[in-house]
Amino acid sequence: MKHKYNLKDSISYPDGGVISKVIVKSERLNVTLFSMAAGTEIGEHTSTKEGTVYVIEGDGVFTLANESIVMKASVLIHMIANQPHSIAANKNTSFLLTLIG
Repeated sequence: MKHKYNLKDSISYPDGGVISKVIVKSERLNVTLFSMAAGTEIGEHTSTKEGTVYVIEGDGVFTLANESIVMKASVLIHMIANQPHSIAANKNTSFLLTLIG
């Protein structure tokens, strides 16, 4: 099992759409790196797990329970389980999704 990751080196953007790379997966913890091409959206959905979204780079909007949160580098977003959320990338945007439970 790998214990150290260079996230910046793991980021690559598709011409369109989303790339997701599982970084850590265990019984209670899932950490996934997402890279969204500019103009890409992930429609509204929910997760049964509590988690965080940490923005590494980019420019986008994370809509969480009808609140718009600007996605810029170093922004950390806390999600409670079952909260509706969606994402729109204005520019190439990467973030780390951590789910616990």
